[in-house]
Amino acid sequence: MESKIIKVAGPLIVADNMADSKLFDVVRVGDKKLVGEIIELRGDKASIQVYEETSGLGVGDIVESTSSPLSVELGPGLIESIFDGIQRPLNKVYEKYGDRISRGISVNSIDHEKKWKFTATVAVGDVVSSGDIIGEVQETSIVSHKIMIPHGIEGKISRISSGDYNITETVAVVNTEDGNVNISMLQKWPVRRGRPYKSKINPNMPMVTGQRVIDTLFPIAKGGVAAVPGPFGSGKTVVQHQLAKWADADIIVYVGCGERGNEMTDVLNEFPELKDPKSGEPLMKRTVLIANTSDMPVAAREASIYTGITIAEYFRDMGYNVAIMADSTSRWAEALREMSGRLEEMPGEEGYPAYLSSRLAEFYERAGIVNVMCSGERMGSVSAIGAVSPQGGDLSEPVSQATLRIVKVFWGLSSALAYRRHFPAIDWMISYSLYADKLADWYNQNVSADFSKLRAFAAGILQEESELEEIVRLVGADALSYKDRLTMETAKSIREDYLHQNAFHEVDTFTSLEKQYKMLKLIYDFHSFAQDALKRDAEFNDIINLPVREKIGRAKYIPENNIAELDDIDEEVKTALKALADGGTDEQRI
Repeated sequence: MESKIIKVAGPLIVADNMADSKLFDVVRVGDKKLVGEIIELRGDKASIQVYEETSGLGVGDIVESTSSPLSVELGPGLIESIFDGIQRPLNKVYEKYGDRISRGISVNSIDHEKKWKFTATVAVGDVVSSGDIIGEVQETSIVSHKIMIPHGIEGKISRISSGDYNITETVAVVNTEDGNVNISMLQKWPVRRGRPYKSKINPNMPMVTGQRVIDTLFPIAKGGVAAVPGPFGSGKTVVQHQLAKWADADIIVYVGCGERGNEMTDVLNEFPELKDPKSGEPLMKRTVLIANTSDMPVAAREASIYTGITIAEYFRDMGYNVAIMADSTSRWAEALREMSGRLEEMPGEEGYPAYLSSRLAEFYERAGIVNVMCSGERMGSVSAIGAVSPQGGDLSEPVSQATLRIVKVFWGLSSALAYRRHFPAIDWMISYSLYADKLADWYNQNVSADFSKLRAFAAGILQEESELEEIVRLVGADALSYKDRLTMETAKSIREDYLHQNAFHEVDTFTSLEKQYKMLKLIYDFHSFAQDALKRDAEFNDIINLPVREKIGRAKYIPENNIAELDDIDEEVKTALKALADGGTDEQRI
């Protein structure tokens, strides 16, 4: 019997005679063949979330099952593409249908006709298994796309040849126990199932971002997970742009999940213009964009982060380090809440479904650094950074709290800092990184033996400042001892000269770890030698008015190729403060 619609409720429809279907199978609905996915089965009735506008659908319309889950196409052509939440290529849709996405359109996710130059890296007679690389395609000037044996295939290469092929043509034949299997450059993978790997490795090295507040105080590991919560206007999107541009990752997957159309337009306009600092090429040549704005169907928004993480895992399996940015998981959770309400499920806190936490965990758990599935040794990583947009900046709401229980890095953005024009507006009093201690050895071995000591110094001074500010508010700065006033001055220097970073300044936008260390050492040495000078009765006003302090403030603008200048400034700091210490008077009382 044919399956027909018996109920329509917004993007949710119910169809009967669906007993042969499975959960998460994709279906085609009505005359226009709208794409939908089964999200609940009760007897022979299936609840289906439709990824397109459902106006015009009625009871009795035909529903056809494809008997396969929602999957993405993986192969050459992913990089530089802009997809919607269910991997429809928006550029191709625009060329074919115009500005608005028509309902029921059918476009291949990646171009099946374009020819790619395939270069074989194995020979006839070689034994291969799942995940083994058999050839390469130079997809862009930056990315070499590795062609891998699909999951579940093992045997001996009986035919392979280099040449120009499209992604559906056979590039190799593998002789398996069950006969010959043709291998093309195209793979398909269900988005809700993580791609397999041999083992997950404990993260032990940082993903260097060039953002001082992140790398020094709240580092993220390669294969780590981080959340960027903050109210409207606090700079979440700029932080993610900076991470996309400067993070130590080979591939960027940016998911605009339920954001406003104008914000997503800015991303789509800016990313092609951003220059990749490593190669000088446009950043898009190593980026995949997934755009699912707030006016697009709510169901596709729910699928978009799974589409993004599956593409990220595919490049991870090639041995690349991938960073996925999800902006924002709050909009994704709202889509989940809407679908849950239409299913008439029991609501949890603030109407979100009871399984909100487990769904968030499923997404973030797919990040990590792994030994990938192959016959040899190959490592790759996926680092996930999710923006959270709590209503009114309230971090006690369910999505923020559920995210905090899962992630290990929390970059809390503060509207107060943003209003003071302090960017990135990451609040050092509420942010944290559980990777900091694990990564301490790496920093000490690869940057400097005392990097961890300087990090602890900066964090300690900022904490002391917070406590001293309470006293200043009550009785004024004059009530503080000179030692405490020096602490306040040093904290101000850390905030303004070190943590404040201009994303739009050609030098200040990125700071290497070596320069970060030298900049922080300047402030540390100033504080240490100033304390010594105070003990030896130097004048406090003479210390804080030293001309060299202006050089400390401008150190951030010294280009990377001139960072030896920082050592000269450091010597100047020590010399000036030693001179004050040697010439101090008895008038100073601490």
